[in-house]
Amino acid sequence: MATPENPTSTAPSGERIEDIDVTTEMQGSFLEYAYSVIYSRALPDARDGLKPVQRRILYQMAEMGLRPDRGHVKSSRVVGEVMGKLHPHGDASIYDAMVRLTQEFVLRVPLIDGHGNFGTLDDGPAAPRYTEARLHATALALTENLDEDVVDFIPNYDNQFMQPEVLSAAFPNLLVNGASGIAVGMATNMAPHNLIEVVAAARYLLENPEASLEDLMAFVPGPDLPTGGTIVGLDGIKDAYANGRGAFKTRARVSVEAITARKTGLIVTELPFLVGTERVIEKIKDGVNSKKISGISDVTDLTDRKHGMRLVIGIKTGFSPDAVLEQLYRLTPLEDNFSINNVALVNGGPRTLGLKELLQVYLDHRLSVVRRRSLFRLARRKERLHLVEGLLIAIVDIDEVIQVIRRSDDSEQARARLIDVFDLSELQAEYILELRLRRLTKFSRIELETEAEKLRAEIAYLEALLADPARIAQLVSDELEEIAERFGTPRRTLLTEARPSIATTAASRRTAAVLEIADAPCEVLLSTTGRAIRVDIAPEVADEPTAERPARRRTKHDAIRSRLITTSRTEIGAVTNLGRLIRFTAVDLPSVPSNSIQLAAGAKISDYLAIGGKERVIGIVSLDSEVPVAIGTRQGVVKRVIPASWPSRPDFDIISLKPRDEVAGVAHARDSDEVVFVTSDAQLLRFSSSLVRPQGVAAGGMAGINLSSAAAVIFFGVVDPGLDNVVATVSTSAATIAGADPGRAKVSVIGEFPAKGRATGGVRAHSFLKGEDSLALGWAGPSPAVAVGTDGSVRHLPETLAKRDASGTVLDGVVGSIGAGL
Repeated sequence: MATPENPTSTAPSGERIEDIDVTTEMQGSFLEYAYSVIYSRALPDARDGLKPVQRRILYQMAEMGLRPDRGHVKSSRVVGEVMGKLHPHGDASIYDAMVRLTQEFVLRVPLIDGHGNFGTLDDGPAAPRYTEARLHATALALTENLDEDVVDFIPNYDNQFMQPEVLSAAFPNLLVNGASGIAVGMATNMAPHNLIEVVAAARYLLENPEASLEDLMAFVPGPDLPTGGTIVGLDGIKDAYANGRGAFKTRARVSVEAITARKTGLIVTELPFLVGTERVIEKIKDGVNSKKISGISDVTDLTDRKHGMRLVIGIKTGFSPDAVLEQLYRLTPLEDNFSINNVALVNGGPRTLGLKELLQVYLDHRLSVVRRRSLFRLARRKERLHLVEGLLIAIVDIDEVIQVIRRSDDSEQARARLIDVFDLSELQAEYILELRLRRLTKFSRIELETEAEKLRAEIAYLEALLADPARIAQLVSDELEEIAERFGTPRRTLLTEARPSIATTAASRRTAAVLEIADAPCEVLLSTTGRAIRVDIAPEVADEPTAERPARRRTKHDAIRSRLITTSRTEIGAVTNLGRLIRFTAVDLPSVPSNSIQLAAGAKISDYLAIGGKERVIGIVSLDSEVPVAIGTRQGVVKRVIPASWPSRPDFDIISLKPRDEVAGVAHARDSDEVVFVTSDAQLLRFSSSLVRPQGVAAGGMAGINLSSAAAVIFFGVVDPGLDNVVATVSTSAATIAGADPGRAKVSVIGEFPAKGRATGGVRAHSFLKGEDSLALGWAGPSPAVAVGTDGSVRHLPETLAKRDASGTVLDGVVGSIGAGL
């Protein structure tokens, strides 16, 4: 019997019984279990961004030769190979991991090319016997060079096969595709990012090891989710990049469109990350049935593979689409929260990592991979050169080599005699003995000499590379750049500093009044680079004339195309080059204080209004102003629209354009104002806007300026004669490659140009020098004129005012646009 003094005893049957403290045993067993879950299942490795099961799937598929240029194979076959050789767990867990690697709505860069039904956010995939798969080209970048000793290999579960401890990972997969997993006592939840942005940040960190978080965020401003959408509020993202933990809100991409002639609807084209349409529809129906959501008539899912995501939410007559949308943001998954918890394995243990740490761990791994690959290649080339040199010796004295071999009794004696007679190594002698007679030609000798020279050059390069860490770092940077060029795609998720739904508190849920954001005074600015921003202003400042408002700090991207005093919830109009006016409110535009405006932080107006193709926004106008809107076209047509004639539709044509004509400019024009045309052949015409009789939206306008046969209007605007107005022009040549020659610029007082009558040709605004034949840009407005380069950087226009027909001075760089200052 066992006693406290003797915990081990032998039972009558011969069994050995040992008393163990239950608490100690449970603690030890649980720690082993927790470590196994953390290390072997739930958390990704910070180097290649993969969990063990994902790594084993990609490696085994690479071993099976399932490359992108070969046919798909049954998923069941892949699952069976992985389970039988590398992953001693159930087939369901392997297939689930495999499915995730194929889903484009989960991974920013999918790693497996699936054929068949691999599921959606609302439905699971088909069984593995019905689906097929092969590696995506991006997966080859993760598994390349594994046969060149770039990583350590470890035994599988039964020591019969070897598997890589980590993949070579030619791009930062963990940041690009994100990860999620629940371990014991910890979890990870990482958002996907844009490959091009992450690679740019990694290359910058490689060149600047002391780079700050702000420097890296200039390249990686925030996550780029596979399903697009809009991220509102960036403070949580910066927290996550700093210490590994944070949160942000994502919103669906929603536009207001006319469903029928009398019905308006909300069109959802992008949903928050990991949110499916069925979940949204279910929440909307529950909210309508419980009367928490009002103003919705119906919900229709028109999503298909050809047209993509399209969810149509009908709005009842008399309800504001903006107010209904605000309810949906608050009560449905159209606005969702994403919590970032950057936990990954580093040196076998879990760590919470910020952006810089994640990039650094990856770069250290990649530097190691390239160094080990170079060492492997150097050794192999030295071995080959050694054999080639032996063959060259044998070919020179081939007759004597043959005699030595023929006189030998066996291969061992032949090998020994070759070593003694020709001073060869054992490897060279063995290689010569295995030489085929057809290699003993003159042509083969030339080939061997060429190969030897090539090998010596490669050896010299590899030795120089390994001797200089800076060259290894440059090689890593170049390879990352190549990966970004091959697999990079444009950003899908719009980042804004706009506030998320304010109706999130308990008080807001008790009252419907909080559904609407306060209708506060603001100024909407549209830059010449196409970015829009909302400037919150005090009510007393809103009533002041523009010229008397406090001076603002000028920043990059501060050339203004249009500016408008309004309120955050008042509808305003965006006029496009195709003559369409689109209604919208500034409530979701990024907001900044009036004393520090940075238009670079604004939203792209084309993304905000969901327009694309050849359509672009020319300017913004007020829909409740009594001042008519003046419009000028590239064919010289001018029109003033009566404010009372605005249709109630979400968008409508503001002018009837002639074929191949488009809007060149738009602005409010009082009778006391003047309209200005600038043409490509350097003619300027200004005349009183009172000469243009206001018309309805259906009208096509009237003659504004007479154009020569090859000329077109490049600028149309409205100026207040009471302000100090200037005219800026930039000359160019049709034979010059765009961006190659900055051209010549000139700034003149608008008084230099005499006013003419409507429908005349105007006066010369710029004299062309030899080689110049047209104006690239023209602009008229309050001084000073501000020029912006094609990359958004500031360009300096001449400070000295010139005569109206002067030729100007050479610019310091190419100007992309000209506008008004802040």
